[in-house]
Amino acid sequence: MAKGGFRGMPGGNANNLMAQAQRMQRQLEVAQAEVAAMRITGTAGGEKVKVILGGDHKIYGVEIDPSVIDPEDAEGLADLVMAAFNQAADELEAESQKRLNTITGGVKLPF
Repeated sequence: MAKGGFRGMPGGNANNLMAQAQRMQRQLEVAQAEVAAMRITGTAGGEKVKVILGGDHKIYGVEIDPSVIDPEDAEGLADLVMAAFNQAADELEAESQKRLNTITGGVKLPF
């Protein structure tokens, strides 16, 4: 190994590279905690159905306007709940990716 560290490695030496990796790991842990604490609201049916989804992928609330409750159309209500959940899940995924990309500079990590 040449004096001064590994050739072609960012930062010039292994200690600097390790420090950068540890810094990134801490930033990722903070971002994961922030995402887990998030609450995203998905809506459907003109906002008559709302699903509140946490960053931990748990549902924290469901609000259904009585006007969309039709005993003859339970399937329609189920569709609205699924649509609201899917909207919240898509928004949560987008926000998670945005925060991850801020830390990694867009580089895909194996986890």
